[in-house]
Amino acid sequence: MNLPKIHSITKKLFVALVGGFLLLFLLFHMTANLFILRHDDGQWYSDFCHFMGTNWVVKIFEIVLLGVIALHILLTMWLAFTNRLARPVRYHQASRSKTHPGSKLMMWSGILIFVCLIIHFCDFYFVKVGWVKGEYMAKTENFSKLDEKAMMDEDVKAVAYRALEEGNITNDGKWIRHINYEERTLLKERAPELDPEPDFYYMAREKFSHWHIVLGYLFFFFVIFMHLRHAFPSAFQTLGLNNYKYNPIIEALGKIYTWIIVLGFAAVPILVYLGL
Repeated sequence: MNLPKIHSITKKLFVALVGGFLLLFLLFHMTANLFILRHDDGQWYSDFCHFMGTNWVVKIFEIVLLGVIALHILLTMWLAFTNRLARPVRYHQASRSKTHPGSKLMMWSGILIFVCLIIHFCDFYFVKVGWVKGEYMAKTENFSKLDEKAMMDEDVKAVAYRALEEGNITNDGKWIRHINYEERTLLKERAPELDPEPDFYYMAREKFSHWHIVLGYLFFFFVIFMHLRHAFPSAFQTLGLNNYKYNPIIEALGKIYTWIIVLGFAAVPILVYLGL
């Protein structure tokens, strides 16, 4: 197989730069997830998701982010494959280096993270693009924007009356919840003014009420912990930003960052499952 001739250090630099971008995104994503724990009937989290789903700058960033994730995966696999091609004959004696276990497991933890991401996307992101069914909500103010044709449509009125009569309005009065996939499809066709969107707050709290899903996500976060534990200092080393004076500080920052990210993510499913 003839692969493009790019030096290994160049590929490592690209992996480090892309990985650094993802490290920043993880911090942002973790912080946003903590909104789920607020006892405000999802007001903050729903408003945040609405902004992220409707702002055109965020939509462009979303595409960039997916591209960055794909690029990071492809580059690391390419790097591992070309390194193996460079040494087709293995050492006769296993290495006894003091390398952190996370370093030796980076490739495998990365593959596990990719598989878990696909499952995570099925739970949430694929609902947004309409590939997977979910729960939806619509802004109450959008009902005042319905044109005469939509107001006369019996099916549209039936969906609206059912939602209103069942008391599915959030405490702040901004959203009507519990619109199912079939109702959302009908509203998008006959009353696009309502513009139903995924109710990620409800879906997250519903999913994390099941112990097996919580355990699955905790396993996911454990794999992320193993991956980040090595990725943080490794990025500094690849970019040439470390030396013997700063290494202890970088190592300490890496541990602090990894624990904050993993505990922040893990707190949401655990506390939701406990009813907090």
